[in-house]
Amino acid sequence: MEPMEQRTKQLQQCEQMNAEIDLLVIGGGITGAGIALDAQSRGISTVLLEKQDFAAGTSSRSTKLVHGGLRYLKQLQFSLVAEVGKERQIVYHNAPHVTTPEWMLLPIIEGGTYGKVASSFGIWLYDLLAGVSKHERRQMLSYQETVQKEPLLRRDGLKGSGYYVEYRTDDARLTIEVIKRAITEGAKCFNYVEVKELLYEKGKLVGVLAFDHIQKQTYQIYAKKIVNATGPWVDQLREWDHSKQGKTLHLTKGVHIVVDQSKFPLKQAIYFDTPDDRMIFAIPRANKTYIGTTDTDYQGSLENPRITLEDRNYLLHAVSFMFPTIQLLPEDIESGWAGIRPLIHEEGKSPSEISRKDEIFHAPSGLITIAGGKLTGYRKMAEKVVNQVASDLEKEEKRAFRSCYTDQIRLSGGIEEGAAGWSAFLHKKSNEGEQFGLRTIDAQRLVQLYGGNVDRVFQLVTECQTHAAEYRLPTDVCASLLYGIQQEMVLTPMDFFIRRTGALYFHLDWMDQYMDEVLSYMRDLLHWSEEDVAIYRQQLLEQRRFATEAIE
Repeated sequence: MEPMEQRTKQLQQCEQMNAEIDLLVIGGGITGAGIALDAQSRGISTVLLEKQDFAAGTSSRSTKLVHGGLRYLKQLQFSLVAEVGKERQIVYHNAPHVTTPEWMLLPIIEGGTYGKVASSFGIWLYDLLAGVSKHERRQMLSYQETVQKEPLLRRDGLKGSGYYVEYRTDDARLTIEVIKRAITEGAKCFNYVEVKELLYEKGKLVGVLAFDHIQKQTYQIYAKKIVNATGPWVDQLREWDHSKQGKTLHLTKGVHIVVDQSKFPLKQAIYFDTPDDRMIFAIPRANKTYIGTTDTDYQGSLENPRITLEDRNYLLHAVSFMFPTIQLLPEDIESGWAGIRPLIHEEGKSPSEISRKDEIFHAPSGLITIAGGKLTGYRKMAEKVVNQVASDLEKEEKRAFRSCYTDQIRLSGGIEEGAAGWSAFLHKKSNEGEQFGLRTIDAQRLVQLYGGNVDRVFQLVTECQTHAAEYRLPTDVCASLLYGIQQEMVLTPMDFFIRRTGALYFHLDWMDQYMDEVLSYMRDLLHWSEEDVAIYRQQLLEQRRFATEAIE
């Protein structure tokens, strides 16, 4: 059965199940994905609906770090540091292909946010709370050791640095791998299915009216429990439910920009002071360097937050302040992204001061809302929500569910050996890729992208030889696209170029090179009309414009 036929059939089945579905999750970001995996793995039948693509909102627009939150020590949020620090180890073990240890340099500048004693103690406490393994514990570096690690750093006032480990991730792919594992467990997850209306019986929320933007069909889907995990949109659903009372969201915006390594040849990831006493990151990745993030109040479009000239200039100024020999110009920026943080409002606090803690809201209708939180803490957030759902179902239906064990579940693409075996796996599979006619660099890229699923992608390299030639696509690109359509619910070119490959942000020339060929291949595979092709082309070009508008 073709992917689109299978998708439609599954949506129809969800409608026909009436109220036999235990849990309906609204929202397909990292939190909703985590809830779906946790619930389904415990035996709670789960359906997830996302109105855009999975991770299209906040969950593809972060700093792309699964990090312990060193700066939260400054806010005395010790429990948060301890929790997310331990969580990053779990993510790394269960999905090492999308999580990479990244040694971070914290320059100690005279008059800066962190002095030498404070830095040393702070990072030591950070390591202790986060349960950092012995070989990844912090080091304190001298001035000379610091400039050797990163020669581009400013020398004026530099005293030395702290050196500690964070974890770099691909936030969108992490979300996709959680979704895929939830589906393997039995969950039904749909992108581009938007909840249009909440359905009630005797004042209790019992289902939703949902519209499939792909097939233009409407479905009524009923469930015993409904969770609102829509990130920046949670208050909108609470308003529909007439339960937006008490605490509300406080939206802030974070912006990142990307430049080529030829313009900013950063050797070492840096967490550094800005002139206004904030802290931001500069991180090398895939022959690029990305810089961020800003933290400002936000009230604009939730679907397409924009990078303003003020955002751009702030980050350029921050770079020139800490790296005086690097004088980036607007035209040096290749791409960028703006993301919205759905924080819980705290009166009188600035965006940077607001806690990143999560909170669950219970409505009289039965709607359960999860708000706040961080990417790193997604699994614990999911556990709290599912504990509540399981408790309610046990009371109402006299059923028993096992406790959460997602800390032991390998995500899709995770390998049996876990993080300890990743280096050997990468080497072995990269060599195997050459046997399929791939260049070493392309084989390695596929292994890093798909982890334990790469064998299927390698098979597709062989199977799509004819199509690759017909559509003038390299076999590795053709195999990635075909795998995305078959296994990762790629329904639009934006899904492929933005959230499955990250090309829009880190390989824009690659996207530009193959955009027309990908559109043609998807047209024929998914039976698009020429009008569909024109619409998707325009949408992709619009997303490209959003990503590059900081250049102008």
